Amino acid sequence: MNYEVQIAAELQVRPAQVNATLQLLDEGGTVPFISRYRKEATGELDEVQVAAIRDRVLQLRELAKRKEAVLKSIDEQGKLTPELKGKVNAAETMSKLEDIYLPYKPKRRTKATIAREKGLEPLAEQIFEQKSINLEAEAEKYVDAAKEVSSSEEALQGARDIISEWINEKAELREKMRKLFLNEGVFSSKVLPGKEEEAIKYKDYFEWSEPIKTAPSHRVLAMRRGEKELFLMLDSLPEEASAIYQMEKMILVDGANSSVDQVKLAIKDSYKRLLKPSMETEVRLFTKKKADEEAIKVFTENLRQLLLGAPLGEKSVMAIDPGFRTGCKLVCLGHQGQFLHYETIFPHEANRRGQEAAMNVKGLVEKFKIEAIAIGNGTAGRETEAFVKGLGLAKSVIVTMVNESGASIYSASDVAREEFPDLDLTIRGAISIGRRLMDPLAELVKIDPKSIGVGQYQHDVDQNALKNALDDTVMSAVNGVGVEVNLASKQLLTYVSGLGPTLAQNIIDFRNENGPFKSRAQLKKVPRLGDKAFEQAAGFLRISKAKHPLDSSAVHPERYALVEKMAKDVNSSVSDLMSSEDLRNRISLKNYVSETVGLPTLQDILEELAKPGRDPRESFEVFAFEESVNSMTDLKVGMKLPGVVTNITAFGAFVDVGVHQDGLVHLSHLADRFIKDPNEVVSVNQKVQVTVMEIDIPRKRVGLSMKADPFAERGKKMEKKPAAKVEAKESEGSMADKLKMLKGKFGG
Repeated sequence: MNYEVQIAAELQVRPAQVNATLQLLDEGGTVPFISRYRKEATGELDEVQVAAIRDRVLQLRELAKRKEAVLKSIDEQGKLTPELKGKVNAAETMSKLEDIYLPYKPKRRTKATIAREKGLEPLAEQIFEQKSINLEAEAEKYVDAAKEVSSSEEALQGARDIISEWINEKAELREKMRKLFLNEGVFSSKVLPGKEEEAIKYKDYFEWSEPIKTAPSHRVLAMRRGEKELFLMLDSLPEEASAIYQMEKMILVDGANSSVDQVKLAIKDSYKRLLKPSMETEVRLFTKKKADEEAIKVFTENLRQLLLGAPLGEKSVMAIDPGFRTGCKLVCLGHQGQFLHYETIFPHEANRRGQEAAMNVKGLVEKFKIEAIAIGNGTAGRETEAFVKGLGLAKSVIVTMVNESGASIYSASDVAREEFPDLDLTIRGAISIGRRLMDPLAELVKIDPKSIGVGQYQHDVDQNALKNALDDTVMSAVNGVGVEVNLASKQLLTYVSGLGPTLAQNIIDFRNENGPFKSRAQLKKVPRLGDKAFEQAAGFLRISKAKHPLDSSAVHPERYALVEKMAKDVNSSVSDLMSSEDLRNRISLKNYVSETVGLPTLQDILEELAKPGRDPRESFEVFAFEESVNSMTDLKVGMKLPGVVTNITAFGAFVDVGVHQDGLVHLSHLADRFIKDPNEVVSVNQKVQVTVMEIDIPRKRVGLSMKADPFAERGKKMEKKPAAKVEAKESEGSMADKLKMLKGKFGG
């Protein structure tokens, strides 16, 4: 079945672009490869658009499969008509399809089924016509002890049961009710009796209601989590009177008689017993899916920013995993992250061990020619940083804090055991801290993204959807940067377009057995790495110091001949062409346009020749916290401090100011102007200046602001209100009370 027209209309691109993309995807193309190396075919669709086409066609194909199953089921019942078949094929969504199928769907034994078995369907049909009849006399005809109908009222009840089911199965009515629930429905949550103390972290939702259509994702997920943990009762309903009124408008005929009265009773029963539970389930699933999508979007954007953090590069690094009682675990790493040395030091003891620690660090810096010292930002991090900075090391030695979130997860993982089978967990953790300073991307791909500490509600959202989105994000980051094939770990190679775990391991094995790769062409000798995998992967793999200069660039091997022709046309070698701007300026790209190569690819090639293998990430910059602030007790309201954004949520951003507890900059305090999305103004790892607004040491909460004058609005309120009321208002509206959704409360 062809979907290009529908998808093109939905994504606002041309059908030809969709058709070409689908063909490339069906041939085994990956999103990074298609968007980078097949621009002419797709009309320069980017990764987001290619991924959207891939995901949408999967949905439409799933819908098509369900339509086939529905048609087969109805046909086997002997009830399939041309009109019904047309309705099924025209259904645009799964919910509309299921509405059409509902009357024909095999059912368990219902009240309506039992009523039909008693022969009451003719009476139901007669009543549902809503004509004026002698209802009592008609119902009396169906009283039959053999059929367990002992009275006319029982007959009428059975007829209403059948009518209720008919009403529930009306596709048009279900669609109207679906819209009513979404547009007029309200989330209402209450604390379960007796759970007030246990559920204190959900205090905001003890008596809470808000419209379904405007409820933000983080509150939807918070209420659902509270319900799942048996702390809250949650309803998702419109006003019952409004729902029944809408149903009556669709079902009742003009006039009033006893049949109409019976249908009214059936409408109420249909709503309460059948439609309401069904619609509430649908709406909850819909809003959960929508909330999941928004939370996953936040998570993946944070992850992308974290993965693409500025790398220090190939430097000799000392990494310290700080601690007080058990000491600091110290490792020294070579330029390529290789483990060289380990020991435990006790810098925070004011005795001989503290002096030994100072001597050891200075001695190791000299012995291993250390160029940078990475200190984990956990317990004792700031104290360890102060200790190292007080040693009088050469100014050329960089001393910086590193976010250690997830390092302990890595240290106990199969990946770490495989890399360092003979090392203790604590040593592995310190190695991870050092390596993530050198290259965040190469190290963080070894950790389950859910353990890295960005995003919100990652354990509450659809795990399959989350995994797919995270895999896409990691793959995009890895391929966007490129991978040095002779240095890359199996985990990093796994995310290269066209590879995966098996081929990644085969590359490692081949490298171990035969030495470093000398050319991209040599990759074809790797077991099971066929032409298709080579096509997808080669452009993203780099081989520095290779004989062919393009092997260290992002130019795909399929275009080497083209570049060689360019070089020949200006009487130079490829190497000279790459090093000389004058030579490149002599190239007229239009001379190289062909059926398979257009200007977009040619422009990419020329840019790559100018900066072969360029790392797209920002350059590393040393960041320093305020030296006089090491814990929450050092904070004072009004302080202006440097900080680093560690996490972004729908309601604000968390910032590390060096006190072992990230502070929250609420959405309303991220800028002097109104913003809807924190990503408009901040990104993970961004260096920012913040003002301390609130300090709550017992609850470990810090409220921060990035506004130029964060107290201005508060001052205006004080001018307007009597002094006696100001204090109460300040307490009632304080940031600590408003911003309940802090990191420890909702995870991530």
